Amino acid sequence: MKMKRIKGGEEDGNGSSSESSPEACKKVRTQTSEESEEEEEEEEASETPESDWVRLPQELLLHVFQYLPLLDRAYASQVCRRWNQAFHMPELWRYFEFELNQPASSYLKATHPDLIKQIITRHSNHLQYVSFKVDSSTESAEAACNILSQLVNCSLKTLGLISTARPSFMEVPKSHFISALTVVFVNSKSLSSLKIDDTPVDDPSLKVLVANNRDTLKLLKMSSCPHVSPAGILCVADQCYGLRELALNYHLLSDELLLALSSEKHVHLEHLRIDVVSENPGQHFHTIKKTSWDAMVRHSPKFNLVMYFFLYEDEFGPFFNEEVPVTHLYFGRSVSKEVLGRVGLHCPRLVELVVCANGLRPLDEELIRIAKRCTQLSAIGLGECEVSCSAFVEFVKLCGRRLSQLSIMEEVLIPDHKYSLDEIHWEVSKHLGRVWFPDMMPTW
Repeated sequence: MKMKRIKGGEEDGNGSSSESSPEACKKVRTQTSEESEEEEEEEEASETPESDWVRLPQELLLHVFQYLPLLDRAYASQVCRRWNQAFHMPELWRYFEFELNQPASSYLKATHPDLIKQIITRHSNHLQYVSFKVDSSTESAEAACNILSQLVNCSLKTLGLISTARPSFMEVPKSHFISALTVVFVNSKSLSSLKIDDTPVDDPSLKVLVANNRDTLKLLKMSSCPHVSPAGILCVADQCYGLRELALNYHLLSDELLLALSSEKHVHLEHLRIDVVSENPGQHFHTIKKTSWDAMVRHSPKFNLVMYFFLYEDEFGPFFNEEVPVTHLYFGRSVSKEVLGRVGLHCPRLVELVVCANGLRPLDEELIRIAKRCTQLSAIGLGECEVSCSAFVEFVKLCGRRLSQLSIMEEVLIPDHKYSLDEIHWEVSKHLGRVWFPDMMPTW
């Protein structure tokens, strides 16, 4: 009696298989494994017969995952094997923000410690665009430093250290912070953007940054870094010829720095942001020469100079006595009529002006002068100031429709013999070419 062979073998005339027994068994095992995987996929697909999400192409699944919050993405990874594989794809871990907050002192959410460990062990070499958002506690800042010190296998392109409130990083031992930051500077080699406001970074660590990333660094934002000297920031400008955006405190700004940024080797600067902050009443501020500003404009004629002033009225002596190429100007504290008068005389490139407070003296003449001489002005915001309705209408008439943003508190406008508050919005709307009303609250 002839016996039937198992599947995979073919009968010959004598009832024997044309394949040897080991080969047949191997083929059976392979087919059994393939059939098992197919059955598993069919079982997964049968769980969602209508949407059939399991069969979604990998590139589309990756695109969807990129829009999910991290916690939702983690939940989604538990749906099936393919979604779990997608969760660990390198493309999903190039961008990551570590949120480090202490539950006892902060209501903000925090990245779970277990997830942080998983990222360090499994995805650290995939990280490219990283930021740390920490609360005011020293524990959170130290946790950020501990994570940074473990990023030895990654090559970051951007790094941002964001403190939601002071003191945060400034309370961390300086040596601990510098050591952690140096790990990133040495191992990255292609860092293009660095935002390290309110940190104890110092001149030697900036030299390490330059030595390893001089050809790629394009943006450096480091306001309120007390351990950095003008020589330290000058070292960066002297060697990082690709630097396009720079933000720093006024005490780091110097004639030498502007001349370095204006050298033939340096690319055209696009944005320079300066924070002019008074820590103590009566603080002395140095003066930047007009020739240095002129060199900067000749080299980068389209660059934006953004200046934030937080000074007391008697500290404005060194400013706006000569032409300054400022384009965006913000006064966070009360500023006098005299200073605003100098702005109208010496800031011809002004595009945006915000005055949060001035006092009780009307700014009629100053505003009209600014409208006449600052021919590129397109946005203005006035808070606790006073302007007569007639002068304000004249200001708008001179600026015309180039005023794309006009944010004026209703309390700023003083009715006079020509216009009342009920009438002024019609007149202003006519010159703007659109409907306009005074603001009930500040919008800047």
